[in-house]
Amino acid sequence: MINKDRLIALTQKVLQIDSQNPPGNEVAIADFLVKDMKNLGVQIKIYTFKKNRPNVIVTIPGVWPRAKAAQEAILITPHTDTVPLGSGWKFPSLGGKIHNGRIYGRGASDDKGNLACCMEVIHSLLEDKIRLKRDVVMAATADEETGSHQGILPLLEKKILKPKVALILDSDEFHAIIAQKGLIHLRVQVHGKKAHAAYNWRGKSAIEMAAQIIQRLKAHQFKYSQHPLLHPPTKNIGTIRGGDKVNMVADFCEFSLDMRYLPGMNPQHILKEVKQIIKKVTTKFEIVIDDWQLPYEIDSRHPFVKTYMETAKKMKYKTQLKASEGATVITFFKKHGIPAFATGYGSAGTAHTTDEYVSIHNLYQGSKLLETFLKEYDRT
Repeated sequence: MINKDRLIALTQKVLQIDSQNPPGNEVAIADFLVKDMKNLGVQIKIYTFKKNRPNVIVTIPGVWPRAKAAQEAILITPHTDTVPLGSGWKFPSLGGKIHNGRIYGRGASDDKGNLACCMEVIHSLLEDKIRLKRDVVMAATADEETGSHQGILPLLEKKILKPKVALILDSDEFHAIIAQKGLIHLRVQVHGKKAHAAYNWRGKSAIEMAAQIIQRLKAHQFKYSQHPLLHPPTKNIGTIRGGDKVNMVADFCEFSLDMRYLPGMNPQHILKEVKQIIKKVTTKFEIVIDDWQLPYEIDSRHPFVKTYMETAKKMKYKTQLKASEGATVITFFKKHGIPAFATGYGSAGTAHTTDEYVSIHNLYQGSKLLETFLKEYDRT
């Protein structure tokens, strides 16, 4: 049975541990997690791919034969890092203070409240002597806030994690996130010709050419089919730099472009269209790809999703199927053929904000839902 007082205490304790990323140091929170779990009779392993960036893998072995229980494992995975604290807090940013049914602190909704829910569910399953057929694996991972390069990515690439299905605990309000946009981050580097500003006709301004390219890019409409859960594709110019001095014609300009695209769109075609737009202004350019993530979608009728939605409905939660406009770690599972979706029990609109909080109601009800879902899915 979910212990509400222990859940609250776990949430407060993890919120009092500083794991800001950057700079990135999850040692203290990993140590707390190991200390809390070590006497429960679970398997605990730590994987570190960079100094001070540990990932903690906790496994409750299933009762099926060892190979089958591992092959059919269900993964639940929250992350242990947070964005920087920031300033202007009314409540202590590392305090875990309770006020009006809310627990305040950096990471309360993203993602330490969800981490505490996972920990409490493991406590509850073991205390109640629940013997599931499949392995239940909790991966408390590092580095989610800056790309997961020291966390879920190498854990999957090195096949340390090989679950049958995966539930990403990194969302809010009980909803099931079953789709997300793809992401392309790139820099366009435009080359011009230097000249004295008084004789600017002798040069060719890379800044002015970049401005023309940006206007054309913003006006361009990619072809796409409307998605029932996602907004249309987006383009954003995030940074721009160029030139040496006000009285010189700039011979170089670079701007960064963020593009989010829908499932079903071909990223190679998107890049081809971007190049065609640039070539209408200049042929002297380079494109540098900084990040590229594929879109993701799981069928709402998949047994893993269906069981979650049916469980939530039986428990009278107003859970909805939703999609993510931004990038999450769901997409990393696609490459490995692992069905996945995300959910979580944070409070909507508070992640990354000053005075971030999570409601105790969400934590308690979310933990009960997660535990019941694990039991129900194990019956399939």
